This record gives sequence, structure tokens and C-alpha cells, in this order.
Amino acid sequence: MPETPLARLAALHGVAASYSPSPDRTVAASHGAVVAALAALDVDASTPEAVSAALAARERQLGERLLPPTVVCWTDGAPPAALAALPDGTRLRVETEQGELRSGVEKLPPGVHALRATTPDGRTAEAHLVVAPARLPAPPGRTYGLLVQLYSLLSQRSWGMGDLGDLAELTAWAGRALGAGFVQVNPLHAAVPGAPTDPSPYRPSSRRYPDPVHLRVEDVPEYPYALSAASAAASSSPDERDRVGALLERAVLLRQSVLAKGELIDRDAVWELKREALELVRAVPLGPGRRAAYWDFLAEEGEALEDHATWCALAEVYGSDWQRWPTGLRDPRSAETARARGELMDRVDFHTRLAWLTDAQLGTAQRSARDAGMPVGLVHDLAVGVHPGGADAWAQQEYFAAGMSVGAPPDAFNSRGQDWGLPPWRPDRLAESGYAPYRLLLRALLRHAGALRIDHVMGLFRLWWVPQGQAPTEGTYVRYDGDAMLAILVLEASRAGALVIGEDLGTVEPGVREALDDRGVLGTSVLWFERDWEGTGRPLPPERWRANCLATATTHDLPPTASRLTCDHVDLRHGLGLLTRSLDEERAEAAADAGEWLALLARLGLLNGAGGGISTTSEEDRIQALHRFLLRTPARMIGLWLPDTLGDRRPQNLPGTWDQYPNWRLPIADASGRPVTLEDLAASPRLYALVDVLRGAGA
Repeated sequence: MPETPLARLAALHGVAASYSPSPDRTVAASHGAVVAALAALDVDASTPEAVSAALAARERQLGERLLPPTVVCWTDGAPPAALAALPDGTRLRVETEQGELRSGVEKLPPGVHALRATTPDGRTAEAHLVVAPARLPAPPGRTYGLLVQLYSLLSQRSWGMGDLGDLAELTAWAGRALGAGFVQVNPLHAAVPGAPTDPSPYRPSSRRYPDPVHLRVEDVPEYPYALSAASAAASSSPDERDRVGALLERAVLLRQSVLAKGELIDRDAVWELKREALELVRAVPLGPGRRAAYWDFLAEEGEALEDHATWCALAEVYGSDWQRWPTGLRDPRSAETARARGELMDRVDFHTRLAWLTDAQLGTAQRSARDAGMPVGLVHDLAVGVHPGGADAWAQQEYFAAGMSVGAPPDAFNSRGQDWGLPPWRPDRLAESGYAPYRLLLRALLRHAGALRIDHVMGLFRLWWVPQGQAPTEGTYVRYDGDAMLAILVLEASRAGALVIGEDLGTVEPGVREALDDRGVLGTSVLWFERDWEGTGRPLPPERWRANCLATATTHDLPPTASRLTCDHVDLRHGLGLLTRSLDEERAEAAADAGEWLALLARLGLLNGAGGGISTTSEEDRIQALHRFLLRTPARMIGLWLPDTLGDRRPQNLPGTWDQYPNWRLPIADASGRPVTLEDLAASPRLYALVDVLRGAGA
């Protein structure tokens, strides 16, 4: 089929006119989606005449361009093709990040440098030059760790949801008592406040700044002085005495409502309480050392933190969707915004203070992990994108594609496709900036991390863009410079001395897993999905698993292992009306799936029940056997879903539901559904029995 002018224009801007959902099938992308994606990149393709004009302009631009806006140079590779294509005699001048001037690109230090090319005929071009290490180092030996949604892990000191104090306690215990090498948590990004707040950690207001709802208020150094000051004031003010007493009483009631009464985690109630307490804390003057540390944080974060705090302050007045604010305030650089920032400076300072306090407690949790002997420590999670009405989308508008949303095309798991409601980054603007917002985002997340998990890591290469208001089927892929995105990731992770784990589940285009593996980015392998898909379709034997991965039995988006083995997850979906076939058919398929795995475990001699047979083993034996299987694989990292240690049957998130199921609001529970505290976990014989299976991962 001949290439149309629109398809040619789209290809020159990285927009796909067709895609392949499977190796033997190619599907044309929606014409409207291609036109909309180009429009979001400031390219008019609305008419045949506009297409012709835009195509001529793009071809002329590329023909005259000496250098792309960003050039990538790997320390182990040949000179970049963009430099090799320059005319003979072209002079190259580089100003490094360190301010050093160099002639040529040989033996440059890793970093993002300024490159200037001058041809013999006097033409010049400037570009960002990314010099990245050839490969990230492998994990330090083989290790296992815990996977947990932090909000779900309450202790007897929590104020209604798990917090950073609980995380520090967990890492200290898991490292010292369990020999764990890491703890992986959900994204701790700042949420968009609402009524109620969206509890999903994967649709945040900001990915760069953590949410202060995770603060352990009592661990803020000024907290005891705030209580003392309040108590002193209470001697002359009964109202103040009542306020302080009520605040502490509410904290206890919030915790008891979840742990004793079985109520859902109420993020909004937790934040209301913590915000009130933190207002008291802020009234305490910082000592000279603390004040200097705060000023250093402000100076280091600069405009990005000021923007974030300004959005938070404006959201308190005008609501949490900046696109509905007064017109002048929708621009973070407008005179109206500058004036509002001055008028709200007290609130802006409150939110910058919260960012500083949260960053400090994250640092404490990572130090706790390392002090406990963990070779990796905290594994943070980077969500795919941000909420369109949130702080990042407001402050970085020039980097987001207006009118588009990220999602996924129809596939075997979802015939209608998916729309995640997240505005995508513009690949052209990223490249023109030398990937500045991406670099700063990674730097912030890696500051207190031993590793970083990248959700939907395939998004470094391409993303499915859906025009707003259209069905997910009416989208198309838009390509990013995967080499540059990967180089920036490797550069920043190597600087932080951190590992990178890519969540590469589902449909992955050819070459992506290989490219990630070549650069030392680990993959993600979940037991139930590891089958010989190109052959028998049966469970993949352990020796055929890849080594460079984090291997787990389940994740936050899947049924807990106990539920999978008993097929309880099918009954759950049936009760919510989510099945597309009869209950009997679904249960039969789920039972056959579990049965195939159990049969493999039996053949490998991994079942420890009476006689080692399937029929003689308990649920707990079977869960242990699945983890013995993970140990048989060459996987460098093995993850243990913390609820599996207690037989918890409830998924933390049930894809395809919104208000039908309490996604992201459940505390960790035992097999009967009774909420379990961190203190209970630390005394659980069932947990220690399962951990004993995995402690061999560090051998």
C-alpha cells in the first residue's frame, strides 16, 4: 500500500499511522487520532492542503538541520550517527556540565553538555549532548525484598494510614530480622486534593514531590515544642486545651476505625488531621541549624518547588483543577500569578515546608534501610504520568500535549483499550530542552532510593495517545527518542548509585526488552504470566526465566497468591459483575491455570506437604512452594508481596473498577480479612515460615 502524505507527515513527527497489535497483524490508526496528535505537536493536518504545507515545511526543516536538539553518546559506543553525518572538517566545541571547554567529543565525562558544531562553510548548530555510562551495574549479588503499598501498612503509631515512620520501622526490621535486601513501595507522589481525593497513587498531582500525607507528624523535630507551646497556651485558654486534646484523640480514633472496626482507609480524614497538626508545628520557629537546612533545600529546588507550592496554595482558594481557575492564574509565569503568590506567601511557605519535611523523612527511611544492612534499600515507584489538573501539568504546560491522554490500545486483556487520563509529555519539547524536566524528576526520585521502578517502562519508547473525548480505540502511538530517554535514565541512576527496574508486563514492541537489558535495566517477571507463549503455552520452567529481572508471585494490580490458588478472585469479579463469561467457565479456566502451576511444582519436588503431592498440601504450603520456585529461577531480585505473608485474599487494586471496589484503601489483613498491624506482622509465624523460604535468595 503506498504511503499517503498524511502518513509521511505523521512519521516525520513520530506519530504512527498504523500499529501491530500482534506480529501477524497491522491495524490502521484512527485518522482523527493522527490529526489530533499532530495538532498537539503544533502541526496542522486538518486538510489535504494543510498536510502538504506541513510536510514540505518539515522536510525542509530536517534537510537544513545540522543536528537534532539532543544527541546521545554512550561511553562504550561509536560516535553518534548525528555527528558522523556532519560535513568533513566540522569543528565541535563542548562546554561540559562542569564548565570545562573541550574540542571534540572524545573522553567526555558523563553528563548533559552543550555542543556547538561549526561547518567549514560557516554554518553553526547547537545541541544538548547526553553522555551516558554504557550500562548500569548489576544488583549486588542476589537478594529478596518486600513489596508493599505504604498506606496499607498501619502500626500502632499510625494516624489512620501507613506513613514514613512506619516505612523506616519496616526497613529496619526487614533488614535486621529478615535479611531482606530491599523494600519496594507504591508511588509516594503528591495527590490531587479533592472531595474525595483520588486514592490512586498512579494519577498524582506531582511526580517530583512526595505527598505530606505520608509524614509521621511526631517525628518532625518541632512537634514536641508545638505541643509544649499549645499546652502553655491552654493554661489560659480552655479552647486551645480542647483543640490539642481533640487532635490527639482523633488520631487514635482514625487508627482504631481501620484496625479495630474494619473501616476503609480515609486519606482525606488523615490529611485533615495531619494538616491541622502541621499548622501547629509550623508556628514553632526553626533553630539556626534547621533554618539553614531549610534554606538550602529551597535554594536547591528553586523554581520547581516554588511552582509546586504556589499551585498548592492556589488550589486551596480556587480548587484543584487549574484549568478552571481565573484566566490569569492558569499561566504560572503571568503577572497575576506572581501577585497571587505574594498575597498567599504564607501558604506557599507552608507547602514548601511540608515538601522539605517529607523529603527529610524519606531520607531517614532510606538510611534506616542501609543501616539495617540492606544492599538496595528503598525501591521507589515512578508513575506513568500526572493528573491533567495538577501541579506538574500547570507548572510545565509547555511540555504536555494539550488535548491528549495516555492509555493503551485494545489487546487480549481489554478489547476496548484503556484511557488513563494522563496528559503525555511532548517528545519534541523534551528533546529541545535536553530532557530537563525528565532529568530533574529522576534526580528527585533517586535522591533517597536504592532503586527506581518505572511503571509501564515501554513508555520511554512510545505511548498510546487518545484524543480527549474519544474512545481508547480511537488513539495512536507517538514515538519518543528511546535512546535519549534511556540514556538520561541510566545517567541519573548511575549518579545516584541506584538500580532501575522496568515494569515491562503486557504487550511490548520488539527490541524494547533487549534495549533495556543492554543498558542494565532490570525487567519484571510475574509468575502467572511466565509461560511458553511461543510453544506449548505451559508454565515456563525456572531455568528458562531471565536473570535480569525482579521476579514476583503477584503485584498490587493482581489477586494475592492465596486468592489465585483458591480462585476467590473469580468470585470477587463475579460479584461485581465484571465477568464476560459464565462463573463456571471462568472458575474452570482459573482452576486449570493454578493446577498447571501446582503440577509443575510437584514435578520439581517443591511441595512440602505430606508426600509432596498436590492433594496433601495446605494453602500455606502451596504459597511457600511458589516462592521456592522463584528461588529456582536465575532472577537477581525476588519480591515478596507483603500481604501474601498472611494469606490476605483482597487485591489492593482491581483494574476495571472505580467505586465498585475499595481500590487503594484497604489495610493489610490476614486470611480472615482482619486488619493486621506492623507489630502483628513482626510476630507472625506464617510470615517467618515464608520468609525462611526466601532467605536463601541472599546466599
